[in-house]
Amino acid sequence: QVQLVESGGGLVQAGGSLRLSCAASGRTFSSYTMGWFRQAPGKEREFVAAINWRGGTTLHADSVKGRFTISRDNAKNTLFLQMNSLKPEDTAVYYCAARREVLTTTPSEYNYWGQGAQVTVSS
Repeated sequence: QVQLVESGGGLVQAGGSLRLSCAASGRTFSSYTMGWFRQAPGKEREFVAAINWRGGTTLHADSVKGRFTISRDNAKNTLFLQMNSLKPEDTAVYYCAARREVLTTTPSEYNYWGQGAQVTVSS
């Protein structure tokens, strides 16, 4: 089992940058596929990015491709999401999630979730 805690959210102007972190407990972090998802008010949770256990394979949603980058540091049990050129439509609660199996973009296929971090982008 793994416990996840997000940090790094906040308020930023459009065009700005933020970096989210997700700290994982336990000694098996490196065996998990990790993902970032987001949920805006009144909308369903949506896929943002995912990374395989080694970090050699990543996926990014089309809406964030070229602006957001997922990465991980297995030695520090930490997942990152670097967000550049932020837009007001990126405003949402951002969640990190973990699963033992291969990469997937489907939220329901992730077993462990953090509590979420609010990101607000002002225009």
